[in-house]
Amino acid sequence: MKSRPKIALLSLQLTVLALACQQAAAGGDAGSDANIEANKETQTLAPVLVIGNYLNGVGSSDAASQGAVSARLIASRPTLRPAELLEFVPGVIVTQHSGGGKANQYFLRGFNLDHGTDFATFVDGMPVNMPTHAHGHGYSDLNWLIPEVVNRISYKKGPYFADVGDFSSAGAARFELAERMDAGLAELTLGQNGYRRALLANSVELSGGDLLFALEASHNNGPWENPENLRRKNGVLRYSFGPAEQRSSITAMAYEADWNSTDQIPLRAVQAGLVGRFGAVDPSDGGHTARQSLSFATERKGEDGGFKFNAYAIKSRLDLFSNFTYFLEHPVDLDPGLKHGDQFEQAERRQVYGLAGSRSWDLKVGGLETSNTVGLQVRHDRLNPVGLYESVARERVGTIQQSQVRQTSVGLLAENSTQWLPWLRSVAGLRFDQLALNVSSSIAANSGSDRAHLSSPKLSLIFGPWQKTEAFVNYGQGFHSNDARGATARVSAKENLPVDAVQPLVRAKGSELGLRSEIIPGLQSSLALWQLSLASELVFVGDAGETEASRASRRSGIEWNNHYQAASWLLLDADVALSRARYTEFDPAGDHVPGAINRVLSAGATLSNLGPWSGQFQLRYFGPRALTEDNSQRSKATTLAQMRIGYRINANTSLNLDVFNLFASKASDIDYYYASRLKGEPAAGVPDIHFHPVEPRSLRLGLTMGF
Repeated sequence: MKSRPKIALLSLQLTVLALACQQAAAGGDAGSDANIEANKETQTLAPVLVIGNYLNGVGSSDAASQGAVSARLIASRPTLRPAELLEFVPGVIVTQHSGGGKANQYFLRGFNLDHGTDFATFVDGMPVNMPTHAHGHGYSDLNWLIPEVVNRISYKKGPYFADVGDFSSAGAARFELAERMDAGLAELTLGQNGYRRALLANSVELSGGDLLFALEASHNNGPWENPENLRRKNGVLRYSFGPAEQRSSITAMAYEADWNSTDQIPLRAVQAGLVGRFGAVDPSDGGHTARQSLSFATERKGEDGGFKFNAYAIKSRLDLFSNFTYFLEHPVDLDPGLKHGDQFEQAERRQVYGLAGSRSWDLKVGGLETSNTVGLQVRHDRLNPVGLYESVARERVGTIQQSQVRQTSVGLLAENSTQWLPWLRSVAGLRFDQLALNVSSSIAANSGSDRAHLSSPKLSLIFGPWQKTEAFVNYGQGFHSNDARGATARVSAKENLPVDAVQPLVRAKGSELGLRSEIIPGLQSSLALWQLSLASELVFVGDAGETEASRASRRSGIEWNNHYQAASWLLLDADVALSRARYTEFDPAGDHVPGAINRVLSAGATLSNLGPWSGQFQLRYFGPRALTEDNSQRSKATTLAQMRIGYRINANTSLNLDVFNLFASKASDIDYYYASRLKGEPAAGVPDIHFHPVEPRSLRLGLTMGF
């Protein structure tokens, strides 16, 4: 097993070398001219093949695993949850183990990313990942995203890119919002289990610019025996102005949600009939969250290069009540003096301020076309407070730990792109990142400050294209930060036992070999072989409400992505991602990384231009995973399908019928293995699989009217 990735990597290296030799053998200026013409031809034809869907043609990126998705494709596919837009990134799985107002669970490239660690997400330049978060470091809540105003999703994987720093070891995605709408939009969607959603969006010309607004309200009970009663209110106001070469925008957003949670439940309780498959052990779990933001962005384009700048201010809060172990720490049936079980509250109040700017120069040096970019990124987080508390039925009854945190990150970047030969381009980059943090804790021993920095070199080589095919070699170093409280901790929050502080910044090293081809008309196909090493893993400890650093690890895998415009009315997609994750430091417990994803398969068909009819079908397979380090406990695979049937009544009115979990699978959205205690069980608890079921088959009917 260990030799297969190496053999595959060697095979791809030989392929790249053979292509280079073939080019050299062609020789002379004639060969160069031929390649220039081939390059021009590819650049012209590629967008035509899959126009309006994918922007992944030959010559469009610096890695085989990099790409973009347009608004047209986003609009064609139904989403059960807003964050499922990330599943447009090949290999990404989005699940949920709690209520719909909480950040989703993400998986990619051998990672259980928890709620966002090691995958950086941005919306119009604003970071979504929240460091030192009450529920988990890197928490990425995308429930405030309105899919209808997303204009583009661009993504990249691996630490090969100088423009992204923290949380991006596995990859990064950027959501770009629309500046204007072709027509006003009013939507009303009704579904089973009390699902209701209303959306009003439009844009108008104002003082030479475009004012876009979107208002959304939704409610959902879900299939749960304890109704979720999710209530969401969401709004976007965006003003864009200036000519195309000097475009700027000001964006304001506001979001609020309340919900009841049906968290993961123990398998033994369902098998014994103590709780239903969609039941809850603690029906008082739930939460409240809110977010407001104001951002500014501008871009200037000139003959000698360009300038980009954005600044943002974010205010957010979260009050989350969870109970994963039930009566393990507080066995109320054994001690009548106790009045509550193991429910805890994780709460924070946060303000974020940041900016990012870059300047690029397009030059000709020694006859070579080059582009040089320098940039600055600054972010400051203020948490007052961030805490973990004991609670009973959402009432706070005690403080486990509470902190005030200030942390500031500064990133400097430089990047050079040079076209050395008609068939060879290089992209070399360097980042320097510094993190300064200060923690004032209710546990005096855990107060303190720390500072860390590191530099991260990057290098990509792009070969070709030959016969509408190009090859990539990518290498880069990156990092993820650790929770600031862990960097200053000296004793554990609950037991008051000595603990070792973690490093504020943790190194990651990655490499990738890839191919992208359009040699078959209408087909964009890419293949990537990758490897990633981390100096330490981040592990979320649910009952302690803390994120801890674990052992060093290594991941490797292969991804094969295909987008085929089979006909003017039919787009086919097929993506395969295989990966392997292991700890590299010995421990008798085993070397498997719990929860690490190892197989993802996705296939879809999008139909359009069939008179008034349209449709979409999507199937995704989420493979079984080790739940323990010794691999003795494993999850089962999950296969889900969804479908949309659309009918255009007239030019301004259409109906969409969305069917989720089309084949009524009774699989799990996610599985964990740990000890918990139900009433009457031994005081030490019972180790068991705890699962959150996928929602049963459900239908939603949407009416869309343009104006």
